[in-house]
Amino acid sequence: MKKIFNLFDFSQKVNYRTEVLSGITVAMALVPEAVAFAMIAGLAPLTGLYAAFMMGLITSIFGGRPGMISGATGAIAVVIVSLAQSHGVEYVFAAVVLSGIIQVLAGILRLGKLIRLVPHPVIFGFVNGLAIIIFMSQLDQFKDASGHWLSGAQLYILLGLVLLTMLIIWGLPKLTKVVPASLAAILVVFAIVVFGGIDTKTVGDMASIEGGLPPFHIPQVPFTWDTLMLVLPYAAIMAGVGLIESLLTLNIIDEITETRGRGNKEAVAQGAANVLTGFFSGMGGCAMIGQSLINVSNGARARLSGVVAAVGLLAFVMFGSGLIEAVPMAALTGLMIMVSIGTFEWASLRTFNRMPKSDIFVMVAVTLITALLHNLALAVIIGVIIAALVFAWDNAKRIRARKHIDEAGVKHYEIYGPLFFGSVTAFNEKFDVLNDPDEVVIDFAESRVVDMSAIEALNKITERYSKVNKEVHLKHLSADCRKLLNRAEAIIDVNVMEDPTYKVLTDEL
Repeated sequence: MKKIFNLFDFSQKVNYRTEVLSGITVAMALVPEAVAFAMIAGLAPLTGLYAAFMMGLITSIFGGRPGMISGATGAIAVVIVSLAQSHGVEYVFAAVVLSGIIQVLAGILRLGKLIRLVPHPVIFGFVNGLAIIIFMSQLDQFKDASGHWLSGAQLYILLGLVLLTMLIIWGLPKLTKVVPASLAAILVVFAIVVFGGIDTKTVGDMASIEGGLPPFHIPQVPFTWDTLMLVLPYAAIMAGVGLIESLLTLNIIDEITETRGRGNKEAVAQGAANVLTGFFSGMGGCAMIGQSLINVSNGARARLSGVVAAVGLLAFVMFGSGLIEAVPMAALTGLMIMVSIGTFEWASLRTFNRMPKSDIFVMVAVTLITALLHNLALAVIIGVIIAALVFAWDNAKRIRARKHIDEAGVKHYEIYGPLFFGSVTAFNEKFDVLNDPDEVVIDFAESRVVDMSAIEALNKITERYSKVNKEVHLKHLSADCRKLLNRAEAIIDVNVMEDPTYKVLTDEL
């Protein structure tokens, strides 16, 4: 029983009013996006709504980050659209189930810690790009059904309602925090439109959201090796995209709330949610940074808000479709524009003159890739690769060698900096093999032998000295370096001549 109470955070101090009201607000914001993403993927609106319900409910209860909202996302929609067009919705459901299994395995194998490899400039770029995507996606509301920009009274009414929504969200918290500003803004604009008889776009203009409980449904695909090979690439990409977006969102919410989520637990929960989503006619999904920021900015910090959002969304579908379809899109557009403004890391612009140029390049590159391609996973992966290459290049230039000859005529090379694939060339240039005395000591007290390239470099340098009948001693290799050298002996000939007077540095010394 205690575990159940802890699961819903009842053992902690929870502001139930804030959690419930925030959950209702998030549920309203989930509807148009779930419908839009399903339509982007070429699927029925209910597949997006069912995914938002199932993803939101499971991850809110079992996830590693209370307060974070999951649902149907554009990143997943972009991945599955070609599969939906070529093979139909049943194969999409199968791919969603398989992607969930992959995510569960990633969580069990504790791969969530790999998010530590994502540097801060990449996170800045990811967040800024996502803010631009959220803002740009709202511009579609200013177009008519044929894709032309609105004009005249329609445009002015929409602009006025959007600006009113933004003004309420910005100004109400300065007066009172009894009711979430975003919910108050939606209700005020809704009342103005309904009681004022104003003709403007509503949620119902996108599609009908009326439906029932998500039906249990085993994907109707042949259970063959060919089917597995067909859906596996889509499933793997979905799993990767979902985990990257979810874990980055988790990190962002951690910073805002000054608490720490559990990445591996979130990966397992995301995977389990996707497995169930695939069996309950959903398109799959992951964490949603926009709705998560709405929830957190409303003051929600517990799991209850996510549960309320998911259950509220299902209630809208089953019982309140007529009411929700009457909600003006202007209110939700204003809300999402405020989310995009709050999402953008404005502080990153002020650090342009203080950050290294390489970090600025990484941040801008990730922002542009995210905003232009709408491919969050690709943007993050490219950013990490660029950052890693820059880091390797910078460290490759840091290797140094201090040289001196002692009283016995032995020449010492004291190496500073890591020895790895990037610094091997500079390392080799430090030695004067032909002019050195007959005995040479290479001291690694301030260095580190990192990889196979470094081992091969040691092999080459000892060979060079051996060819001219000179002795080389490797001094102060750490225990892990010695282990690496011993393992390499089966692959290459590591020509190390040990002098018993030299002590090998170990972790205990």
